[in-house]
Amino acid sequence: MGEFGLIGQYFQRAALEQAGRPSAVALGIGDDAALLEPTPGCQWVISTDSLVQGVHFPEQYSPADLGYRALAVAVSDLAAMAARPVAFTLALTLPEVDESWLQSFSDGLAECAADHRISLIGGDTTRGPLNIGVSVFGEVLSGRALRRSGAQPRDLLCIGGPVGEGAAGLAVVLGQAVPETLLASDRDYLTGRFWRPQAQCALGTALAGVATAGLDVSDGLLQDAGHLARASGLALHVRSADLPHSPALQAWPATQQLDWMLRGGDEYVLLFTLPPNQAALLEQWREQGWSVSVIGEAVTGAGVWLDQQRVGGADGYQHFKESTHG
Repeated sequence: MGEFGLIGQYFQRAALEQAGRPSAVALGIGDDAALLEPTPGCQWVISTDSLVQGVHFPEQYSPADLGYRALAVAVSDLAAMAARPVAFTLALTLPEVDESWLQSFSDGLAECAADHRISLIGGDTTRGPLNIGVSVFGEVLSGRALRRSGAQPRDLLCIGGPVGEGAAGLAVVLGQAVPETLLASDRDYLTGRFWRPQAQCALGTALAGVATAGLDVSDGLLQDAGHLARASGLALHVRSADLPHSPALQAWPATQQLDWMLRGGDEYVLLFTLPPNQAALLEQWREQGWSVSVIGEAVTGAGVWLDQQRVGGADGYQHFKESTHG
């Protein structure tokens, strides 16, 4: 099967092309480039992610899970900017054409596209070591994008859900030793949290014009908090006792749980700052099903502080500093 046959059979399909808002795509797959129709009064939000086998995902995987994860982690960047997903492109490098693999991969990709209402509008396929590049396009009302800068002293430091689940899920996926008391249901849940993260797009759009700064937690809570603190020019104080604990982690020792919550990556929950006079919104968001928690506050100063002790600025994953997954 050649490149064009591959595209036509596995990616030029309604489940992918029509997953999002049809009026936003003036021209999709099939031409030299796609055409998007911007909504009046909105700005485009654009982000690119690359997934490399052995770096961003383990050697052993399900193609359907990989397809889902490849898109979900990219969409999370749109959520972090308070943007609504619109469209994406896919650059897929394959060592060979495996039709069973392609069908499973595109099925997982289509499932994620439907979950986040985002349409595939084009891309590229080529031969080589497995590499997946996803570029996502979203919209946000002009001037209301959520940025890393903007936090103010006395703002509440909030997080959109439990942390540590992605790192624990990776440990399970890699076949590392797990406690004998770990329930099968928790094992399955954690595996799903790693392979099929849920980008918090609905929460992100709710934060537009309300939160002062934000990002998604992908490289570890402390490290990503450091990015926010540095961009905003202040200090963030994190209270370990207020970190949302996941019941799925209870089988591990408390020290391991805390380490994953602070330094584990692959969470894809939103970390944001909220003015104190907007605190009432937290309960409203909880009633809508978002497990938001206040885990600290922004203060004058610099860096990230954990329980009144300043922590390093690189407590998390960084490319070119580690050789294992991040």
